[in-house]
Amino acid sequence: MTQDQFRKACAHFATGVAILTTRSAEGEPHGLTINSFTSLSLEPPLVMAAVAHSSAQLQAFETSSSFAINILSEEQQDLSRRFAKVPEERFNGIAWRVGASGAPLIDRTITSIECRTVHRIDVGDHRVLIGEAVAAHASDGRPLLFFRSSYASIK
Repeated sequence: MTQDQFRKACAHFATGVAILTTRSAEGEPHGLTINSFTSLSLEPPLVMAAVAHSSAQLQAFETSSSFAINILSEEQQDLSRRFAKVPEERFNGIAWRVGASGAPLIDRTITSIECRTVHRIDVGDHRVLIGEAVAAHASDGRPLLFFRSSYASIK
């Protein structure tokens, strides 16, 4: 199977869109757009997110003890694009606050899950982060979806 065939097959699975965030030891915020996120366990409450080894953001997640999953609303396509493409200073002009875990929480997302990093595992061309949820914040709104390589929304 080629990478292109695999990518096209996986594109038929609709996913939510989130921004994975953390802060460096110096307090600088870091983040990137992801759709590789899932819950793993209720007891203890665990989640998983993956970051490509090639990502310039990976180093910040390697040295931080926490991260947050910021699940985007259907009105936040611009944030998704920004955190996927802008190489530096992704947080400039973005409203965010420091969560109880120390990770950045982006304003107006429909959900944020704050996590303490408990495992890091290399799998293929990604680094998998497993975090224990320590706080969660949910609000109303409809999620931003990604399906067949395009943004979508619930009708």
